[in-house]
Amino acid sequence: MTIARAARRRPYTPDRKHAGVIPIENVEITPPARRIERGITMNLKNSNRPNIILIITDQQRFDSFAFTPNLDRMKAEGACCTNVFCAAPSCVPSRFSFFNGLYPHGGNVYTNGHGWTHSWVESLRGAGYCCVNAGKMHTVPYDADCGFHQRFVVENKDRPRQNIERRLFDEWDKFLLFNGQEKPGRDSYKKNYPSYEEALGAYEWPLEERFHPDVFTGDMALKIIGEYEPEPDRPLFLQIGFPGPHPPYDPPQRYIDMYADAELPLPNVTEEELRCQPPVHDIYRTEMITGNHDAIRWQKRPSRGALQRLRRHYAANMTLIDEKVGQIMDALQEKGLLENSVVMFTSDHGDCTGDHGHIQKWTMYDEILRVPMIIRAPGRIKPGTKHTALAQQMDAADLLLDYAQIKKPAWDAEPLDLAGNTGRKYIFAEHGRDNVWHGADFMVAARSERHKIVLYRGETRGELYDLASDPGEKTNLWDEPEAEKIKIEMTEVVRQFNPESVF
Repeated sequence: MTIARAARRRPYTPDRKHAGVIPIENVEITPPARRIERGITMNLKNSNRPNIILIITDQQRFDSFAFTPNLDRMKAEGACCTNVFCAAPSCVPSRFSFFNGLYPHGGNVYTNGHGWTHSWVESLRGAGYCCVNAGKMHTVPYDADCGFHQRFVVENKDRPRQNIERRLFDEWDKFLLFNGQEKPGRDSYKKNYPSYEEALGAYEWPLEERFHPDVFTGDMALKIIGEYEPEPDRPLFLQIGFPGPHPPYDPPQRYIDMYADAELPLPNVTEEELRCQPPVHDIYRTEMITGNHDAIRWQKRPSRGALQRLRRHYAANMTLIDEKVGQIMDALQEKGLLENSVVMFTSDHGDCTGDHGHIQKWTMYDEILRVPMIIRAPGRIKPGTKHTALAQQMDAADLLLDYAQIKKPAWDAEPLDLAGNTGRKYIFAEHGRDNVWHGADFMVAARSERHKIVLYRGETRGELYDLASDPGEKTNLWDEPEAEKIKIEMTEVVRQFNPESVF
C-alpha cells in the first residue's frame, strides 16, 4: 500500500488553557511548508486563458434538499462531482487546505484560530490575473491579502462582541452601521426572540432583505462584474464567498414562505446510534447544548417539528444564494464574459442539521466532509459530466491552475480527472482541539469507497463504518470483533498518511 504523504510539520499540540481562543494580534502566521511558486505560467501571452469565478458558500451540505434551479442548470451545463471531500470539518483549516493544495498539517492550520496568509491566488496574480474577493475567505488575520489585488471582506454572520480595539468591522458591518441598522446575531436574537431556547438557531431575518449578508455579498459581486473592464491577457479571478447557509439560520421571510408546506427529510436518531458513538461526541454535543455558538441552543432530543423548521430555514437560505448565483451568471453573460469563464461552485464543509444527534460541524461524518462541487467551463467540460470517483476538494484547485496555465508546485492536490472519472483511493481529514471541539486534542479520518475510520489522539474508542451496508454512518463497528481486520488496515492507512497525527 502506497500513500503519498504531505509535508511534515511539527505535530499539533494545543495550548489547553487557550485552545481555540487566540487573539488576532498573537496569531502565529506559519507559511505553508511548501510555498507555492507564484506567477509561473506555461504561456503568459495566451488570450484563451479563462476568467475564473469561484463561488464558495459556508457550511452547505452536499445533499442540500433545497430548491436550487440555477445550480441545477450549472450541473446540466457542466460537471457535477458527487464524491468530493474537504480536508477539515471547520472553516479555516478547510479553506487553508483548498487554497494551498495542502492538508492541514502541511501548514499547521488545524482550527479556526490558526493563521494563514498565503494561497495559490498569488500565482494567479503573478500570472496576470485581476484578482478580487467579495465575501468570506476566513483568512487569519481576516484582512490578509492572500494574493488578491482587492478584497471586500465579509466574515461570519454572527460573531461574539469584543472590545472595540479587537472588534472586526467588515464591509457588511460598515454597511449596516452607516445605514443605522443593528446587526442581528446571538445577542439580538436572544433578546428579541421569545422562543430562542427552542429555535435551534432558526429565525426570520428581521431587517430589509438588502441588509442580509448573502444578499449584500451577492450584490457586491454583481457590482464588481459590472465595473470590471476586460483587458488583453488580463483575465478576471473573482472569488465570491457567501456567508450562508452557516448559522444563524435566518433567511428573509420571502424564502421561508417557499418552504411553508415542504416536508423535508428528517434524521431518525436512535438510542442505539448514540450509544455507539465514542465519548468525545457526548462532550461535543453537551458543548452545543450548553453553549451559545452562532445563536444556536441545541437540544439532545429536538422535536420533529423543530427539526423540520430548522431544515426549512436552512434550505431557504440556500435558495436565496441560488437566486444570487443566477444573477451572477446573468451578469457575466451580459458583460460578455460567461463563455470564456470557468465557474466553480463549492462549500467549505457541511452541517449535520440534526443528523447523528448533532448540529453544525466539527465531526467527521459525510454530512460534514462531503461538499458540493459544480464546474461549468464551456469548451473545456462536456455538459452533463458526472464525476463520481473520490476526490479531495483541493484537487479542484489543481484543475483551476491547469485552466490558468500555471505551473503547479509539489503539493498534496492531485489532478481532477473529470473526463476519465478516476479518483483517489482514500481521502483524509484532520482537526485539532479548539473552543468548541475539546473532547480530544486531535482527530483524523480516512475514507475509502467502502470504509471510514476516525481516530482520536489519547482516546481508546474511535469510529469505523462500512459504507456499503451503512451509508448513513449510524452503526459504529469499532468494538465489533468481525471488523477488527479492517480496523487494523484502515489504521495503517492513517499511519502512512501522517504518523505524527494520533500515534
